[in-house]
Amino acid sequence: MHKRLAFKMKVNPGVIEEYKKRHNNLWPDLHKLLKDAGISEYSIFFDEETNYLFAFQKQAGDQGSQDLGQTEIVKRWWKFMADIMETNPDNSPVSIPLEEVFFME
Repeated sequence: MHKRLAFKMKVNPGVIEEYKKRHNNLWPDLHKLLKDAGISEYSIFFDEETNYLFAFQKQAGDQGSQDLGQTEIVKRWWKFMADIMETNPDNSPVSIPLEEVFFME
């Protein structure tokens, strides 16, 4: 059974190309961690009017990607991304869960 999760984050103005570049070169060990945690169909979309990122993922396990912050690889990724995103004091991205209000299979 998969759960569908969606959340939004915010990228700093003018850095979406750098954001894309970093994600297009996602670290193999981070990719493996996400897959091993049961995360699939992970997509991130960009709204250029607001600089918000909309993220969607399927989750087979108990944790989504934003719940893996206790791992060293995720802590390193957050630090790597902190210069181009809105973050919390621990470098985690400010992530706002979104409520699913419609689904069609």
